[in-house]
Amino acid sequence: MTLEYAFFLALIQGITEFLPISSSAHLILPSALFGLPDQGLAFDVAVHFGSLGAVCLALRVHCARIARGMLVGFGSRYPRHARLGWMLVIATLPAVVLGLLLKELIEGVLRADWVIAVTTIGFGLLLWWAHYQRGHRGLASMNISDAVVLGLAQALALIPGTSRSGITLTAGLWLGLDRRTAATFSFLMSIPIILGAALVKLLDLLASTEPVPWDAVVLGVLISFVAAYVCVRLFLTWIQRIGLLPFVVYRLGLGLVLVGAMLMY
Repeated sequence: MTLEYAFFLALIQGITEFLPISSSAHLILPSALFGLPDQGLAFDVAVHFGSLGAVCLALRVHCARIARGMLVGFGSRYPRHARLGWMLVIATLPAVVLGLLLKELIEGVLRADWVIAVTTIGFGLLLWWAHYQRGHRGLASMNISDAVVLGLAQALALIPGTSRSGITLTAGLWLGLDRRTAATFSFLMSIPIILGAALVKLLDLLASTEPVPWDAVVLGVLISFVAAYVCVRLFLTWIQRIGLLPFVVYRLGLGLVLVGAMLMY
């Protein structure tokens, strides 16, 4: 892997990880369109840790209060954040359980290019519906049933091309959350999921004999971190004003490009 290619992939990963446009759809584009090689396990670990650091930094106030609330308990200064932390635990369980049970299916059959193209378009249309929802609920109004619904939605994102942020945003808006709240909780839900995925991939890397391209790995961490941090901050700032329609248009266009690429090759 050249450093130019590593820079390009890390930038794509950082930008698409938290936007509702499907990171997996973008990461197959280089191979689908140009026949470029897969990024490799070590680089995959690097960009996951870069994205994880970015979302933790962007939501550092929420993360600190959730951690403090859960450690001290509901009688602390942050009882609402302790409750929010346990809702995040509940919302994480469906994806963890199904991810372990269906690991071979997800990494095999479901990673087919046609599956990613179909889900990119199909869930893009669902995101179009979500754009017109006008919820008014904030984080303080969320309850356990909300966490269960959002957790089941997140589990759907195990299907490549779905977009974890896209489907959880859609579910949050369906539940009546306002756009910023739905986006914030979606990003908070990503933290344990990305951490778990990064640790699993790290264990796979340690067990493999694959050489580690340290220059590409370091570059991958840095670029994915910066790109993801900027995306999270801008998305939370802009979502109330611009909504989701630009991402819908982009997803539908991307899905058509993937279909066209498959037909060509």
